Order: sequence, then C-alpha cells, then structure tokens
Amino acid sequence: MHEVAPDLIGVTLFVDGVGGLIVEVEAYDQEDPASHAYRGRTPRNQSMFGPPGHAYVYRSYGIHWCLNLVCAEVGAALIRALEPTAGLDEQRRRRGTDDVRALCSGPGKLCQALGITGEHDGLALDRAPFRLGERTNVPEIVTAPRIGITRATELSWRYLEAGSRYVSRRP
Repeated sequence: MHEVAPDLIGVTLFVDGVGGLIVEVEAYDQEDPASHAYRGRTPRNQSMFGPPGHAYVYRSYGIHWCLNLVCAEVGAALIRALEPTAGLDEQRRRRGTDDVRALCSGPGKLCQALGITGEHDGLALDRAPFRLGERTNVPEIVTAPRIGITRATELSWRYLEAGSRYVSRRP
C-alpha cells in the first residue's frame, strides 16, 4: 500500500473527462486503526476489500463523498486533492466557485467537482467513467500526518506534491 500511494502523486485522474493531476493522497490498510477496513468487511466498506484497481467511495459525516483507489487486497489511497486541468467549466459549475485552487483541494470538494457519488463505488478504474494516466514526470513528494482522523494520528501516511498550491492543507 505504501509503495503505491506515493506513486499516485502526478498521475492524472479523470471522471467522464473531468479531472486533473493527483497532488495529495492518504494511505490506509487493514492493520491501520484509522482505516474503514480495520474491523473487517461491512456492506459500507466491501469495495475496500479488493480487488485492486477499483474505486471505494463512501460518504464522510453523511455529507461529502470521498474517493479511494483500492491499491492492495485490503488497502486504499484516499484521493485528497487534484490540480484541476480538464473540464474546468464543469468543475466550476459543480462547485459554485471560480477559484481554481478551491475546486479540488479536499476529498469532498474533489468528488463534487468531478461528479463522484456512491454510484461510483466498486467501479473499475481502468474503464469509463474513470481514466487514469501515467505521470509524465516524478514530482518531489513530501509526507505529513493524515487529516481528520482520531486514531493512528502519528503516522505520516499523507503524501503530497512538494510546493503544490492545490493541496488541501500544506504540511
């Protein structure tokens, strides 16, 4: 899991042609008490139990959708932020803002901007509506503690593109 998560920084993510470059992710695995998979399989988290290459989408606090890329048999990377590059007008309309930095600078904002909902849970990431593209260069990556959790807060399993102005919160 922790080999894959940093490799997602700089990858392009599109949903129906709308998206951008991944600049921030958080890693979660089954041994992690902050992970949805920690206490075992449930109807809510079943997509997180594989197979890899699928979306795990859940609602956070009953309000915001969050997108995870399942990267291991029981492990996923929460996509926290994108640098928007495609479908900007659609992202602005969905988010109700013209500020490009505010479009995808957080997991809930990102899902709203890309139109991701619970309907995307369990879908394969290698076919429509998703499209992942290889990174064209290897960005400098920094680590930081994860955000918005109460367990395993000491772990620096948040990976960010160094210096990106599009991350949800600077380390």
